[in-house]
Amino acid sequence: MRRVAVVVREGAKPLDVGIPAQVFATRASMPYEVRVCGVAPGLIPGGDGLSYSVDQGLEALEALRADDLVFLPGTRKPDRERPPEVLLDALIAAHERGVRLAAISTGAFALAATGLLDGKRATTHWHYARAFAAQFPEVRVDESVLFVDEGSVLTSAGAASGIDLCLHILRADLGMSAANHAARRLVAAPYRSGGQGQYVRRSVPEAQTGERLAGTREWALHRLHEPLTIARLAAHARVSERTLSRRFTEETGYTPMQWVMRARLDLARELLENSELGIDAVATAVGLGTGVNLRLHFRRILGTTPSEYRRTFTRGE
Repeated sequence: MRRVAVVVREGAKPLDVGIPAQVFATRASMPYEVRVCGVAPGLIPGGDGLSYSVDQGLEALEALRADDLVFLPGTRKPDRERPPEVLLDALIAAHERGVRLAAISTGAFALAATGLLDGKRATTHWHYARAFAAQFPEVRVDESVLFVDEGSVLTSAGAASGIDLCLHILRADLGMSAANHAARRLVAAPYRSGGQGQYVRRSVPEAQTGERLAGTREWALHRLHEPLTIARLAAHARVSERTLSRRFTEETGYTPMQWVMRARLDLARELLENSELGIDAVATAVGLGTGVNLRLHFRRILGTTPSEYRRTFTRGE
């Protein structure tokens, strides 16, 4: 069982608290134990008219070990209030033991106050990105993405992107099937890349193109075994290849062909987890042709081999 601590502070935003608490809630398919705690036990006034009653203080963090998780929900006025030093010390001590620290939305301010984001990429809610960058100049702020994974420290944008970050962590911990199962339970998009934009910087008249590209991506997901080119994608979306490439990158963080490749690898991961198909058969099913191609792209993008991945994530092994 991995342990997850959600640290609630005064002004905590309800969605930011609830997302990790729900995503990682203990159940048969989820080997996690969630603890909601505060700097001290008691009643904590939150944001949006809600309060939180917690029976544990920071001692909940002392029990965490390597690969466990701490979530820092966002709060109201994060740029005006420095987190208590006792909290910052507890976070630093947990990080030194190998605990992963994850911030949702403006929780990035508390994480950055530890100094653990210095020299690293991070994101936060776009509304606070400039204030965040000004307050923490040593952090490389990327205001345009949904989340950033720097290994032991992770940050996400506004509240809903906390779901994307949690699903990303599940994919790394438990594999594609577990993450997709959780996404279906949450009625959430099963995969939005960390590089996908927080919002589309476009006027309302261009929204139709965004709708077309969303439809084209859904169309492509059902045809990954077929040849997919920029020309074919553009034809389906009824836009020029140049427009397709530009808007694809803005909306997903990837070029069209990068997105197709990652979609193929995601499908390959599911097949490796849930079927007994051989490597060559998996490669054919996802449109990569041969096992050699599948191994090449698996190693280049995921840093492992299909066989190693199957051994790691096949249920019962």
